[in-house]
Parts: sequence; C-alpha cells; structure tokens
Amino acid sequence: MLELKDVQFTIAREGDDLHLLKEVSLRIPPGHFMAIVGPSGCGKTTLLKVVAGLQMETGGTLYWRGKDIGEDGDIQPQELGYVPQFSIAYDHLTVEECVENAVRLRTRESGDGFYEIVDRVVAAVGMETMREKRVSVLSGGQKRRLGLGMELVSRPQLLLCDEVTSGLDPQSERDIVQLLHALSQEDDRIVINVTHSLSNMDLYGSVLVMFEGRIVYHGPPGAMAHYFSVASAEDVYPQLAKRPSADWHESWQKYRGPYYEKMMGVVEERGEKAGEAEGKEAGVEKVNGQDAETVVEVKKEKVKKKEKDEEDDEMEGRGVRPAGFGRQFRTLLARRWKLFMRDRTQLVLQLALLFGFPVLVVIFASQGIDPMPDRSVPPGTALAEAIVRQTAIVEKQTKLGALVSGLVMFQVVLLTLMGSNNSAREIAGERLIYEKERMGGVTPLAYLSSKVVFLAVLAAAQAVWMGLFVDYFTNLPGDFGERLKMLLLVNFAMTSVCLAISGLMKSPEQASLMSIYLVGFQLPLSGAVLALPATVEKVVQPLIVAYWSWSGQLSTMRESDYFLAVTQAVPTTVVSASAISAAVLMAHILTGLVLAWLGCKRHRWD
Repeated sequence: MLELKDVQFTIAREGDDLHLLKEVSLRIPPGHFMAIVGPSGCGKTTLLKVVAGLQMETGGTLYWRGKDIGEDGDIQPQELGYVPQFSIAYDHLTVEECVENAVRLRTRESGDGFYEIVDRVVAAVGMETMREKRVSVLSGGQKRRLGLGMELVSRPQLLLCDEVTSGLDPQSERDIVQLLHALSQEDDRIVINVTHSLSNMDLYGSVLVMFEGRIVYHGPPGAMAHYFSVASAEDVYPQLAKRPSADWHESWQKYRGPYYEKMMGVVEERGEKAGEAEGKEAGVEKVNGQDAETVVEVKKEKVKKKEKDEEDDEMEGRGVRPAGFGRQFRTLLARRWKLFMRDRTQLVLQLALLFGFPVLVVIFASQGIDPMPDRSVPPGTALAEAIVRQTAIVEKQTKLGALVSGLVMFQVVLLTLMGSNNSAREIAGERLIYEKERMGGVTPLAYLSSKVVFLAVLAAAQAVWMGLFVDYFTNLPGDFGERLKMLLLVNFAMTSVCLAISGLMKSPEQASLMSIYLVGFQLPLSGAVLALPATVEKVVQPLIVAYWSWSGQLSTMRESDYFLAVTQAVPTTVVSASAISAAVLMAHILTGLVLAWLGCKRHRWD
C-alpha cells in the first residue's frame, strides 16, 4: 500500500513562494494501475518525483507498506522502478546488452538465474525479435518498452512512469498502456503512469486528476465524466478552467467517499476474479478441498503474509540482493569500453589526436636539436671578432633554449587539450542516465571509479606515445624517465580537473566550454612565453598545470649545457627539482577527483 497524507511541495522564492503540490492525500492498494492526469503544469510529474524520492516533500507524510518513509528511510532501490520521459539506454548498445547491464547493476544474479531474468524481461516487454538490434534504430515506442524492461529486472513493487506514451501514435500508446496494465497484475505491483492523454482510460484501475497542484478527483475512470458533469473524459480539462482549483479540491473532499468505495470495490472484484481463475486453472471448482471463494481468501492471506515478511526484511523477503561495488565497477567499466569502441566518431577523433599531435611537435625540430655551440675563443682572436663571435654564440644558445622550451611546452599544452577532450563531457554527457541508474542502486563510488580507470588508460596511452615519439625524433636533453613522468602527470591532472568540471556542471555544453577556457589559459598564464607581474604570477601559477609539467621537465636538464640557454630564453623561473612539480601535479589530480566525487554525489535531476 502506498499512502500520501497532506503532502506539500513548495519552492521558496523572494516575495511569494511557489506551491507546486497542495494537500495531496491518496491511497493506492497493491496490484493497482493508476493514471495521473491534468493540464500542463498541474503538478503531475512533481508528484511522481516526490513519490520516487527525487524531490523531498516540504510537508505531509508518505507511507510505504505502512512505514513512514521520512522516518524509516526511503523505498529500497530494488523495490522501486522509475521510467522517465527520456531514453535510459545507450544508442550503441543492443536491447539484450541493455537488459544484461541492468541485471548486473541491480542484482547479484549469475549463471542460469542471470539469463532467466534477461529472458523473462525481454519477453515481458515483447522484444524477443529485437534482442540484437541497437537502441539507435528503435522507434519511440520500442525505446519505452526497453526502458520498462530495464526497470523490471529487480521485480519492483512500485513502478512509476513519467509520460512514457508522449509523442507516440495511438496504437503504440495503447500498446504501452496495455503493457503497464499487465505489469500491474503481476506480483501485486503498483503501477502509476503520468500522462497528458485521456485516451485508454478504460485500462486503468483509477484516475487521479490534478489541477494547480491539488487533487480534484481520484476514482474509477468510468465515473470521471459524471463527476465533472461532462459528456466525455476529453471535456474534463476545459471544465476545470471554469472554477478555481481550491473549489474543485473542496468539492472532492466532500464527495470522494462513494468514489473511493467504488474504486476499492473494483480492486477487490479483480482479486476475486483472479482467485476464481486460479481455481479454474486447476480444472475443478475446488482446490485442495476449498472452493474458489476460499481460494481468494487464502490468496489474500498469502499477500498479507508476504507484505509482512517484506516489512521485516525487504531484500531478503523478496530474494533480491543489490549488486556490490565490484560487480557494478566491472559492469560500468566494460560498458564504457564497449561504447568507446563502437562510437566511430569518437574513436577516429581519439586516434587523430593520438597520432597527429606528436607530429605537430616534431615539425618544429624534424632534424633534431643542434648541439650547443662551443663558447671558447681561439687564442689570438681580435677583440672585435671575439665580441662578434660571442654575440653569435649567445644568439644561437638563446634560440636553442627557446626551441627546447617551446618543444616541451608544446607537448604539455597538447596533452592538456587531450585531457580536456577526454573528460569534459564524460559525466555531464550522460548525467541523466547516471542519475537513473543511481536510483536503481548504482553507487557514486563505483561509477566514478569506472570513469577514472577508463580515463587513466586513455591518458597514459596519449602521454607515453607523445613522449616516445617526440624523444625519438628530437632527442630532447634531460632524463627521459623524469620527463615522461611529467607528461603523464599533466595529462592525468587536466583529465582529473575536467572530470570534476564535468561532474559539477549542469550540462555537457557548459562543461565543454569551461574546459576549453581552462586549456586556453594554460599557455599565457604559465609565464613561459610572456612574463607575468610578480603578484599575478604568485597567484595564478600554482593553478596552471602546464607550468608545473613544463618547469619540471626543464629542471631535469640542469646537468646539460642546454639548461643555461633555456633560463636565458624564458621569462619565468624554473623549479629547482622535478619532485616539486610532481607533488603539485598530484595535488591537482587529487583535487580534481575529490570535486568529481562531490559532483557525482550531488543530485542533478531537473
């Protein structure tokens, strides 16, 4: 039983609060199929989100199985199914892969039990012939069926559907409603469907009509036209506009008794028919010496006992154990690699960056780096000639220093661009799907861990190839191992920071824009090309990962003749040891991961 008592939802605003739900009270028995209808903006979706726990009520009480949700905790993820308006499946996966991932993420089933769930769900939503089709080729109605199927893997007792029939043709709409009706007859499941359409009302057990945040009717669909004194259900919306919502609500409070009795009578009648059918299926009027009426009573007692067992221990009572961290992590990581390999556009872009960017660096020193000129002056050289010779040597040294510095910085900036491209949209681009899977029990730690491992492999491949390729053609001075470490750290750092941006931003467009700005500031604010004012340098350089990787690599050249030339060519100081740069870059990585974690923990469901 789901029960709401005087539920309110108010958004605080300056001057005047916005009341989206007002005094919402209702009861929904097990095995019931209910529609929530009403004009646009009446509070239908808000009510559904409050029930689902996506939005916290500002007043009133919600009860599930007789327990106060506010005091005893939310509905367990395995008990709740929520089908939003948008698709919750990835276009590059097949129908079967989507269902299999849902089973792995929400349950611990394996072996034969795993495949039994997959087969049951695919059959329940009528998609047996489409198992191998990718989501991208499915119609709107088929995607809604798939979304329903992915929610059924844990046999939820409460299934909430938000406008799942919107935009469908009449036949597809009726097919979906018939499917929802059938699902409500299984496992005493409560199914609630928010819809703007008043078609197919005959398939619902009850209809809840809302107007301006208030309930103005909740009863059998056949009695709705009579209550509102209209010829048909389609005339209800125009009729609502003729009176204030408070008047409609007050009228409903006065006359709702008979309608509730009729609605509950229909529910009981359906239960009796189910019992009679159970007796007939046995081929006799009596089952184990009991007549069909007794069978109905026995069935009711079983349901009551089942509910009591579930109240004592919901998960054990239903035999559903949520997936653990390891299973979720492995599933999410494997899925991410599969999506990466199947997205040809993304794959081609990554390969172009991987192989193209190092070539850009080598262009500036395709013949390698010239040796440092000898600064000694032969004996007997005239003073004027010695001055000219020394001036030429200094100029060549400065050019070589600028070349070495430029090659190092070019690698660093390109790797920051790769890091930004790696992760700027990684979380923000799939935020709604993540939020939906989080409702089903996916933990932020498992989700973020899968992202970190995937991106770490990608960033490591980019940095190692960049270092090997450039070093092979240019033979940069300094310890190659230390320079490679700096390249790895700068790519990890930018990837981590942009992952944090992706987790904190509201949209992928915002995340991409912020990441582009961040990369754009790396070169000018590093101080490696143009000198920064001393006060500005102290403030911004600690935040610029490009500076620390560049400076750390140059510090490894202290024992070579090129280091003095580099210091003459650059307008800022170089750190005394690469260990300092490594420590700062590690701090950037850890900060990015912490912020990404906070972004994943924070709900961003519009």
